Amino acid sequence: MEKDGKKYLQLKLKDLISKSGVRLIELHFQQVEGVALEYVRMGEAALYYDSALLSEDDVSAIFNRLGFEIISDSEDVIVERIRIAAIELIYYANNVNSLIRNSDYISERLGMPYDKLSRIFSKKCNKTLENYLIQLKIEKVKELLSNDTYTLSEISYMLGYSSVHYLSNQFKKTTGITVSQYKDHPDSGRIPLEDI
Repeated sequence: MEKDGKKYLQLKLKDLISKSGVRLIELHFQQVEGVALEYVRMGEAALYYDSALLSEDDVSAIFNRLGFEIISDSEDVIVERIRIAAIELIYYANNVNSLIRNSDYISERLGMPYDKLSRIFSKKCNKTLENYLIQLKIEKVKELLSNDTYTLSEISYMLGYSSVHYLSNQFKKTTGITVSQYKDHPDSGRIPLEDI
């Protein structure tokens, strides 16, 4: 598709899983001559580019330099959509995580049965989707503990844990340290979302 002599390009992007990544792309492409972004959102971007100035490979190289790999394999695209849905649920859904089952949310968000999504995720990521969700929740717990705004009981409720005891046990099992030890050294061990 072309518009005003520019070619249209729609891309699925790996590791574009945060609002700051979206903003980075928006700001960067304001400086790139011959490119007009149509939209950027977690996991994807669409743009028009002037083929007299840039090739599709040039555009792809810009995304790669920014740390976002272009993906085309259908299962890899599904995995990125799962990751985005899980991050939205745990990081941006304002306590919805305590009200809806993770599996129901992800299945509804992607419009596919959870067991199929779970199989694809495990195959592509060498870990279970359940383990990924636990790791995300533990990173969110670390973030909330570091901010020192909520009690552990409030955090437990916000993230859908049945009890503080269950949260504490999962934290210790996942991180190797207790919640109290983490609170004493909050700078020890936050993992960036793209590395989970």
